[in-house]
This record gives sequence, C-alpha cells and structure tokens, in this order.
Amino acid sequence: MERIGVGLIGTGFMGKCHAMAYGAVKAVFGDVPVIDRVALCDVDQGHTRKRAEEWGFARATTDWRDLLANSEIALVSITSPNGLHREMAVAALDAGKHVWCEKPMALTLADAEAMTQAAAKANGQATALGYGYLRNPALQYAKRLIEEGAIGEAFDFRGSVDEDYMADPDLAWSWRLKAREAGLGTLGDLTVHLISLAQELMGPIASLTAMVDVVHEERPVPGGHERAKVENDDIAHALLRFASGARGVMTSSRVAHGRKNGLKVEVHGSKGMLWLDNERMNELNLYLAEGPPERRGFRRILSAPHHADYGRLCPAPGHGLGFNELKVIELAELLYGVTGRPSASVTFAQGLEIEKVIHAFARSAAKGQWVRVG
Repeated sequence: MERIGVGLIGTGFMGKCHAMAYGAVKAVFGDVPVIDRVALCDVDQGHTRKRAEEWGFARATTDWRDLLANSEIALVSITSPNGLHREMAVAALDAGKHVWCEKPMALTLADAEAMTQAAAKANGQATALGYGYLRNPALQYAKRLIEEGAIGEAFDFRGSVDEDYMADPDLAWSWRLKAREAGLGTLGDLTVHLISLAQELMGPIASLTAMVDVVHEERPVPGGHERAKVENDDIAHALLRFASGARGVMTSSRVAHGRKNGLKVEVHGSKGMLWLDNERMNELNLYLAEGPPERRGFRRILSAPHHADYGRLCPAPGHGLGFNELKVIELAELLYGVTGRPSASVTFAQGLEIEKVIHAFARSAAKGQWVRVG
C-alpha cells in the first residue's frame, strides 16, 4: 500500500497530536505509506474548517459518519471524548476502516469488550490505542536490559503517575468529572499509562488491592453559583502481584500540585535496578551491584541513535525526543500493522487487558479486598 487516506475525529490536544504525526511520519519512517489527509471532523464547522486548513486536511465536516462513508479514507483516528469511543470505533470497523483510538479505550469494561469483539470480527483491519509512552526509546532499552538479565531477577515494580490539571479545588466542573461521559477519572486518564509501562516491563498483573478516592467532592458549575458532584476518582493507589510472582506498588493522582507529566517507573532486581521519569523522558537511570562498593552508583544513560527508533528522528545523542515524537513512532507501528508487517501497536485486544486492570482497581476499592484481574 503506497498511499493511505486518513480521517481524523477531534481537534483538541490529542487531535492535534495525531495531525502532527500524520504530517511527519513519512519523513521520519520512509518505509510507511504516504499519508493523504482526507477529512477532519469536529462539531463546529467554522473551527473545523480552520483547523483543516492549518493541519493539511482536504475537507472539513461536522458528521463523523461522513468519514466512514468516504471510500478515500482507510484509517480513522478517534480523539473524541471518551463516551463516544465505542460507537465510533465499532462503526468504523464495521465500515472496513483501520482504527487509531485514544485512551482510555471506553467508558466501561463492557464497552471495551464490544470494541475488541468488533476488531476480532473485522476483515483484517488494524487497531491501535494511544499508548505512546511505550514507544520511548529509553523505556524500550529498559525492557531490553531486563530481558537480558542485566539487573538479575526483576522482583519488584514501583510506579507513579501524577499530574496537577485538577489540583485546584476551585477549578470548574466539566464533562470529565461525570461518570456517564468520562467513565473513570484518574484511572482512565492517567493510571492506564502506568499500567501499560508496568506490563511492558514486568508482564501481566494478576491481582491487586486498591484504594480509590475523590478528594475534591464538588466543583463550581461554570456561569453560576451552583456546585456539582465529582463522580469519578481523583486518586488511585494499589498493591500488585504480577503473574510472574513479582510484586509492585502503583500510585496515581490528577490533583498533585506541581506534577506535569509525573509518570515514573522503577524496577528492582537481584543484581541492580533501573528507573525512568517521563518528565525527563530521554534519561534512563541504571544501577548495577558490581565492582568495588566505593565505585558503585547510578549511571545516567541518555537516549541516542543506538536506542531503538531514536535515530529515525535525530542523529545526535542526548538531543532529546518529546511527547509528539513518540506519537510519530506510535503511528509508524500502526502503519506497519495496516500493511501486514510486524507491529508493536497496542491493539484493542491488548488494550482490553489494561482496561481489566483499572476496573479491578475500582472493584477492589468498592469491596475493600484483594481481587483477581479479569
């Protein structure tokens, strides 16, 4: 397939990320199809037309079904609010389109299962979910070190993901705080990323016990003096047991003052440990328990062309990749899947396994006990 037509639903933060990736992917990965940006969709025609011109899309529409009826479009990006993911994704698969959908996958586990079933019934279409942090060359090198036994037996995982976009208790109420429209809170928005990294490095999570809480229980309604109830979680913490027998700890918060992209992971092993902080995503920190004790210490490994995919974007070590560059790598992996090649995309089937974990958090917190994932 030398060319592929794409349609993009949504013009917000992640919509722009997808648009930028579509514009860059062929220049970065020469072995992918040429992207034809066919149509952009959002609810306001004037705004969508303006963004279409800026982002290089040929047409603008306010009806996402136009994208599904368009024979020029083979791949649909879904960056709409969470509550629309299931309907759009299932309809796109039924229409024979490949689908790139942002996380969280869906509002409920039942919705995620329906999306996975639709993908399984599809006629060879590729699916991918927006887990770009997995494509970080530093993270992938950490995985390689663990697999090679550099830190010995990996027996303990510690991870946190904290941001402060809801930290202000007087921040206005929005749809993101309503269960029917957003689903879970920090679990769906942030914790899913931490789970994706944990399972990439340590394998499947088998069981957990969790605490899930709302911190700011009400927020002001825009344009008035009323306050509305917050219906989903601000913080979520858990103790974990991996299928391998390793144990772990996860903490997450959307009300953590000062944290912007506080996605951190540590893996402790019998011969050393490693850690990565995504606010410094081009640095992997490695400690090896070898040599004279007085010479031991953490080594800081800067991402460089000899780390997978970094060299595609930058020929110079230590110059650094960012969030949007990881999105380009994520898209390239999807395009490999579209063209029938091996792909590291998080498919709907794999994404369902992440959804099972966040819903196990919620189930454990409600029951006050350990639960099996699944």
